[in-house]
Amino acid sequence: MQMEEISKKWIEAIIPWLLDHGLKIIIIAVGAWLLNKVISRIITKAVRIAVVPDDNMSEEAEKKREDTLIRIFTGGTRIVLLLMAILMILQEIGLEIGPILAGAGIVGLALGFGGQYLIRDIITGLFVILENQYRIGDVVNIDTTGGLVEDISLRKTTLRDLNGTVHHIPHGEIKRVSNLSKKYARVNLDVGISYSSDLEQVIKVINKTGNELAEDPRFRDVIISPPQFLRVDDFADSAIIVKILGDTKPLKQWEVTGELRKRIKIAFDEEGIEIPFPQRVIHHAKE
Repeated sequence: MQMEEISKKWIEAIIPWLLDHGLKIIIIAVGAWLLNKVISRIITKAVRIAVVPDDNMSEEAEKKREDTLIRIFTGGTRIVLLLMAILMILQEIGLEIGPILAGAGIVGLALGFGGQYLIRDIITGLFVILENQYRIGDVVNIDTTGGLVEDISLRKTTLRDLNGTVHHIPHGEIKRVSNLSKKYARVNLDVGISYSSDLEQVIKVINKTGNELAEDPRFRDVIISPPQFLRVDDFADSAIIVKILGDTKPLKQWEVTGELRKRIKIAFDEEGIEIPFPQRVIHHAKE
């Protein structure tokens, strides 16, 4: 009999609580879930519209960049909504959230002092992605380190240099980035010729070689403008230095420049144009 009375009291106490606070908890949970869905869709559409497409980026790379931004924003929104929902539910249960907020503030302050470098890395990384400064597959120089970008996260960029060494660079440490593979690249070649060479003949040979290279089926699709004579760049000790410039697609400048060097050497040999090397005249003292 006593157990029945206790059970009856519990039921009489729980049912009103469930109808009042329990219903509010369900509304808070469902509301947070729905709000998360709505905001996620808004963020997705906003990012798709706001991100400016890059003509030199493939659709897959562009989508990967957009998906990264969407994941960052939706993840942050989800965390904020979850925390707000938990606090509201705790309040409905009857817990005082004031001390919890005060404690969270103290913990957050401690983490702020201890994790300031991490926060700086993340914020800088966000701007790197937003501004599309570089992407996976680009060749960049970050301060004094250069290489192929293998991975980008919010916290760091991973580069692999020509020796195969992998460098992990925190975004907060980056001061200057030089992208060698954005939109187009350039053949920038200096060639030394003898002072006795016919300069007009040299110009004709260089331009002809550059045009033939640009018409070659192997290089036609990667050369934007044929390498051509630009100017006499310097009078060196043993040679006249001429500069040759041409535009290529990103990451193709080294391949095209190497082939151009080979063809210029062959063409110069056929035309009798000398590529001099430093010489030293030694006078023997007479005895």
